[in-house]
Amino acid sequence: MVVAPVASGREASLRGLLETMNSAPWVADPDNEVLPFGRFDRLHFARLVVLDDATMTDLEAGGSPRPGFPVYLAFIGDCDGPAQECLADLSRHAGDGLHKLFAHCEGFDTGSDALSWMLAHNVPAAANYVNWIGRTVRQVRQESALQRVLSAKVPRNALNSGSDVQRVRRDLIAFVDAEVRAGRLALTTPEPTPPLWWLANRVHAIVVPLVGLVALPLLIVLMPLLIFQLRKRETSDPEICPRPRPEALQALRQLEDRDVTNQFTAFGPVKPGLFRRWLVTVLLVLIDYACRHVFMRGHLGRVQTIHFARWVFLDNKSRVVFASNYDGGHEAYMDDFINKVAWGLNLVFSNGIGYPRTDWLVARGARREQCFKYYQRRHQLPTQVWYKAYPGLTLIDIKRNQRIREGLQRAEMSDAEALAWLKLL
Repeated sequence: MVVAPVASGREASLRGLLETMNSAPWVADPDNEVLPFGRFDRLHFARLVVLDDATMTDLEAGGSPRPGFPVYLAFIGDCDGPAQECLADLSRHAGDGLHKLFAHCEGFDTGSDALSWMLAHNVPAAANYVNWIGRTVRQVRQESALQRVLSAKVPRNALNSGSDVQRVRRDLIAFVDAEVRAGRLALTTPEPTPPLWWLANRVHAIVVPLVGLVALPLLIVLMPLLIFQLRKRETSDPEICPRPRPEALQALRQLEDRDVTNQFTAFGPVKPGLFRRWLVTVLLVLIDYACRHVFMRGHLGRVQTIHFARWVFLDNKSRVVFASNYDGGHEAYMDDFINKVAWGLNLVFSNGIGYPRTDWLVARGARREQCFKYYQRRHQLPTQVWYKAYPGLTLIDIKRNQRIREGLQRAEMSDAEALAWLKLL
């Protein structure tokens, strides 16, 4: 996530440039002249969004002065491999477009090295969720192509016996082998997990619980004070959940449902004071740990529609950006969270100014459905440019295609397993 202040007087021209990158409202043209996203085969999703937070006035409701933060341009990407390699690839093959884009930002001039500048402005995520760690863009595209050719080849008449099922499966395997040999179909062997990534992930899995264990005695001693401070704030913090203005809501809805997948970007200030700042920091460390080591195979809690999500601190942890890519409509997305993991929403977002009041950090809050929906729409920002590497594919499609490939590569199947595999096609 590359974030930089927009230069004074350049916001209007920046927004005009961003509009030229789209083939439809907010949907990027993959071959646009500024950043041709489609040429980068390790980029799952990308977005360019102007971070202009209109809710900073909410600070005044709590008696705090409104700080003079700038308007930012944020470039967010979900990629395979290290972020530095993705940015280096962008710099090599889209350097002119990057210069044209970031020329609207403070501190960037014609002589700036785009890669060095982006790395200097790269902001790490406080917590990051990946639906299926290790599944690459190449894998998704190749398995989608495999599903399409097999779907066109599989017979649609009823199969009368197990021998018929096994014969059809053998024929399809032979067909795929011939297509691969002819170069008409690619099924590349997945790349091995980089040893350094594996080692770092194992160290992270051990170190975070150890730090928590060391801190546990102090936490037990401080618990009465922490509970008192939490409850004091929960009963007095202002709620700011007005009904969104119809024109603002309509503007957001016009940018949605252009594909089976949607994007969501929200931005807002953390409640003032060290207590809330430290609390949300610790909670995001725990969420990041769960995303890396628990929720890494297709679901975040019980929610199974999110491709990628991240929480990012800005301005010395006084504000948080949340960005996600999810399947289905916005209302269904919010209902999914409210009905399945409302307590998880409360853990983090209740530390934002104006959030519906919670009890004991996890109760109420998002359970007050209408207040929560007003709150999140009020903090949602329109994404000016949004790119998806595999349009038309949901996570259900991607998982089905993965199962098709896995079944194709199995040496043997029972008749029932073979029939279930054919039904996937």
